Amino acid sequence: MTKIVTPEFSKQARKRLLRMHYESGVGHIGGNLSSLDAMLLIFNEYWSPENQFILSKGHSAGALYIALWSKGLITDDELKTFHKDNTHLPGHPPSFGRAEIPFATGSLGHGLPLAAGTALAKRLKQDPGHVYCLISDGECQEGSIWEALIFIAHHQLKNITILVDHNQLQGFGITGEIASMEPLNEKFKSFHFDHYQIPGHDSEALRVVLDAPAEHPKLIVLETTKGHGISFMEHKMEWHYLPLKEQQYLQALEELDAK
Repeated sequence: MTKIVTPEFSKQARKRLLRMHYESGVGHIGGNLSSLDAMLLIFNEYWSPENQFILSKGHSAGALYIALWSKGLITDDELKTFHKDNTHLPGHPPSFGRAEIPFATGSLGHGLPLAAGTALAKRLKQDPGHVYCLISDGECQEGSIWEALIFIAHHQLKNITILVDHNQLQGFGITGEIASMEPLNEKFKSFHFDHYQIPGHDSEALRVVLDAPAEHPKLIVLETTKGHGISFMEHKMEWHYLPLKEQQYLQALEELDAK
């Protein structure tokens, strides 16, 4: 059953993400919050068993699990096992236990090549469905990303949509200072894609471009905020790593409830 992603729906998902990370004592919260909105929309309004979603930036597995939970594909009890021994919900997407997760990812740069191969296989086999792949801007420093873009453009795989989480932060700092790819959008425009650049936390803006007819492979740059929605996390590189302390968790919930 299709669920419409509303602001209240997104807020409850964001709170469940924070609770899951707080209870497990695990970090990577900033990048989860920058990518969660896109995953919520795709899984609840666009995903079906014929489709594939591949999270190339695998350290945002928490957001992936919450999106699946919001769709009813993961239970609340399963979320309580996040990052624990013998879990099916480890810190990066697993290669076992979940039909909705086709590949283990997290070694950056590999998810988009896997998505490209999946899209070509679907076309050759005349399989229905679409392939969605979420990559990060820092990940675009990997050469394999650009090889995959060349492959997708060459084969004009119209059954793939690439989403770029452009939060401008990576593990060691600002992407433009670590290994600048700017202007990143101009580089993407050099490929023969249907190219879009939108506010990455605006569900309606994302619906518009996802619904647009595809003449070429589709690439959507999501202008996002690392740590989106939590004042002390936004634009802070350290929330690539830090777990939540109790007072921080409570403050984050208060901020979300106040909005």
